[in-house]
Amino acid sequence: MASDWQERARLFGFLEIEVGQRPPDWLRNAITKGRVPDATRQWWEIPDFSDAVGDIKCVWELSRFDWVVNLAQRARNSDRESLDRLNMWLEDWCVRNPPYRGPNWKCAQEASIRLLHLATAGLILGQVRETSVPLRALVLTHLRRIAATMSYAVAQANNHATSEAAALFIGGSWLAANGSRAGESLVRRGRQHLEKQVARLVEEDGSFSQYSLNYHRVLLDTLSIVEIWRRHLDLAPFSALWRKRAAAATDWLMTMVEPANGDAPNLGANDGARLLQLTATGYRDFRPSVQLAASLFRDERIYGPGAHDDTLEWLDIKPGSRPAAAPRSRLFDQGGYAVLKRGTATAVLRYPRFHFRPSQADALHLDLWIDGENMLRDGGSYSYNRGAHWIDYFGGVASHNSVQFDDADQMPRLGRFLLGDWLTTSRRTPLGEDNSSTRFAVGYENRAGHRHERCVRLTDGRLNVMDEIGGFAHKAVLRWRLAPGLWRLEGETVINGNHSLSVSSSVPIVRMEIVTGFESRHYLELSEIPVLELEVARAGTLESEYRWAQ
Repeated sequence: MASDWQERARLFGFLEIEVGQRPPDWLRNAITKGRVPDATRQWWEIPDFSDAVGDIKCVWELSRFDWVVNLAQRARNSDRESLDRLNMWLEDWCVRNPPYRGPNWKCAQEASIRLLHLATAGLILGQVRETSVPLRALVLTHLRRIAATMSYAVAQANNHATSEAAALFIGGSWLAANGSRAGESLVRRGRQHLEKQVARLVEEDGSFSQYSLNYHRVLLDTLSIVEIWRRHLDLAPFSALWRKRAAAATDWLMTMVEPANGDAPNLGANDGARLLQLTATGYRDFRPSVQLAASLFRDERIYGPGAHDDTLEWLDIKPGSRPAAAPRSRLFDQGGYAVLKRGTATAVLRYPRFHFRPSQADALHLDLWIDGENMLRDGGSYSYNRGAHWIDYFGGVASHNSVQFDDADQMPRLGRFLLGDWLTTSRRTPLGEDNSSTRFAVGYENRAGHRHERCVRLTDGRLNVMDEIGGFAHKAVLRWRLAPGLWRLEGETVINGNHSLSVSSSVPIVRMEIVTGFESRHYLELSEIPVLELEVARAGTLESEYRWAQ
């Protein structure tokens, strides 16, 4: 099981809070303790951001109903107290959150996540076809909230659309399975939206519209629970295209994940969302999602036995019958990802191929993983509500392993989640691989005329990066965000044990030093990391070489 929800629980996979037998205050920020004032207002009257309350996500988190799933697991293991507690908390939630009033009804995706977790608990407890009248009423209330703003969800072109369509499909078929006519039209609407949005938002190569590794997991878990539910009720299969895109999305995530520990690059926005928390694995272990989706959509088993199999057992899903081939170097060109693999090393290069709106300026960011450890790292997201400074930092080029020109960002920020002047790729070579190396090169030029071309070459024990830069007026800064450790600078090389990173330049180096940077491996988690910065004042070529002992 994930959190124990007995005395303590974790928000966003890392923030521990105390919980008791009595229900929590559903209208209070679990971190700051600020409470939403006048919480009986209609949902559309509640502001998104409030200094008094703080990050509304810290109000919503307890109402995502992760605890419903956990307590259902305990109840299935003959823990009567957990079943009583589950019913008591649900009853209290309904009293404290009257339909469509207060902060927990503000976001239809939050309502969708609640419904998906209720459905998961129904599967665990064997109550899908024998659902109580109060629970059916709660499901219908959620469906009406979701249906009312489905056009807004579709307009977002992200996991709002897929999550809410999934909730309509699952909730509508749930009601229909219990003899309710109200569910029949909703399940049809949910199926139609799911077909359209998966075809629209998931590329043929499996890339997802949000350009985010964690949101990709949310998408994949959503499709997995939909398919499990469909099979459970023996409903008609989704289209061949839908199944093909689900399989491609599975392959995408599997390629990114480190088999040794389940971790993966911290690419794109990361708000701490996680569905189907049925295992004791940590937030940053993506293997349970990959193992489940591979069984459902590819009939493959990706990993050997382990805790990542627990989700399949709880949901009565047979593991894939075929062993999967080892992940290989791949180019996901429709999403803008080059994955270079050699031995136990993986390099992931992000480049601009925007068919949907980007939320981070991470063009030509490079992640490096060696033996399952993230040695060159992405900053993450940290928070959506801690001020413009942190949004600019984590969403900008400064928190990525790339080059910044004239202290400007690669794309102008137009809003909290929106960037303008989307970049396009100006040059791209095929992914090359032979007995000696794996190679890829790509470049861009932005509206300001800043030019950056990056060539990456991965060999045994060595990563070489060639950056050709130009078009700037005053300065360019190359950053390498290093893994935490005792790095020391010796000339043009930084060293940490058996790891070293050397940087040279075809033009004079103005500055080269290790500075303090920041990263966020979980939402609301802020940590310091060492960052190597090299500054030049003229166009030229920068060459970096990362070495490690084999």
